[in-house]
Amino acid sequence: MSAAMGRVGVLYGGVSAEREVSLMSGQGVCQALRARGVDAHLFDTGERSLAELAGAQFDRVFIALHGRHGEDGTLQGALELLGIPYTGSGPKASAIAMDKVMSKKIWQQAQLPTPAYCALEEVGQLEAAMQTLSFPFIMKPPHEGSTVGFALVESVDQVKEAFALAKQYDHTVLAEQFIDGRELTVPVLGAGADARALPVIEIVVPEGGLYDYEHKYHSDETQYFCPADLPADVTQQVQQLAQDAYRALDCEGWGRVDIMLDAQQRPWLLEINTSPGMTPQSLVPMAAQAEQMSYEDLCMEILQYASLKVHTAVQDD
Repeated sequence: MSAAMGRVGVLYGGVSAEREVSLMSGQGVCQALRARGVDAHLFDTGERSLAELAGAQFDRVFIALHGRHGEDGTLQGALELLGIPYTGSGPKASAIAMDKVMSKKIWQQAQLPTPAYCALEEVGQLEAAMQTLSFPFIMKPPHEGSTVGFALVESVDQVKEAFALAKQYDHTVLAEQFIDGRELTVPVLGAGADARALPVIEIVVPEGGLYDYEHKYHSDETQYFCPADLPADVTQQVQQLAQDAYRALDCEGWGRVDIMLDAQQRPWLLEINTSPGMTPQSLVPMAAQAEQMSYEDLCMEILQYASLKVHTAVQDD
């Protein structure tokens, strides 16, 4: 099977705010694929051009990029034009999932639970947001990941500073009701009716802290429990919601759905990552391990889903 994969490019690095994480993800994926006999090659899209990618003669690529120009549908569209099968969701689903505001709109339309929110573009809208959302609420750039530009706003005097922080990374700022509860994440593999949820992970940060960039990648104090210690019916409800959210955006291949569970055991959708981290600290490999799936097996399964998603009929005159 490894030989059938052909020459595989592992796209990593990139130019987003998550470049550092992507470099670690790509190196891990490439090493894992090579360990399974795959002819895998690292390709840094932040340092090499699309022309070089077109000339690299890859039979398929594993996208280990995070954030803009890797996870947002732009690269996926280019790969469609180049005719190179790739892992993960297609251009449309990638773009929607990367836009947290649009994701929430679609989930609301599908009657899936997600916290109340406001999309803000200028300081003059802050007053209306404070009237719509009670304190505390979250402010973050809707097109970034890894909690880049993220802040918890607990009082009026923090609002402008949080808005300015998020605005550094995006033209729009997402203000979202803070759900006080347990932080969960659910990886999903596959597509359509065959999509399946992996075990639920609970993330516990030191008291008084938030699961921000520092606690994700540089803290030894953040704890992860997999499978999460939840009643069986709640686990099933959370996994079903993750699958429903994934399907509502037409995601495929793989992804990770972030969910908050409130004190009444009600789950709330936060976002979907369509190209999650694959570092040693990452959560998709952790959930796979709980199912007795090794990191190498996980990479191979994701690679098997590599395909072209846009089918265009070309007719001769």
